[in-house]
Amino acid sequence: MKEKAKIKVIKKGVKPVRSSQPKDEVRTKRVAAREMVSTVSNWVSDFQSKKSEGTKLTFDKLFRQGPQPTES
Repeated sequence: MKEKAKIKVIKKGVKPVRSSQPKDEVRTKRVAAREMVSTVSNWVSDFQSKKSEGTKLTFDKLFRQGPQPTES
């Protein structure tokens, strides 16, 4: 017996569906991610600067040279 030949069906007017995202969406996601990272980085730097300023003021008040009591 002879094997049957396989027939490939090609439909006209049907476009294949893209599975990948368009480049614009990828770029906008990257921009959004960069903005979030920048915002969080700014928060962290602000927190660290406030913390260091408070610590500096505390040490200055603690170790301030003022009038020394006289020993009798």
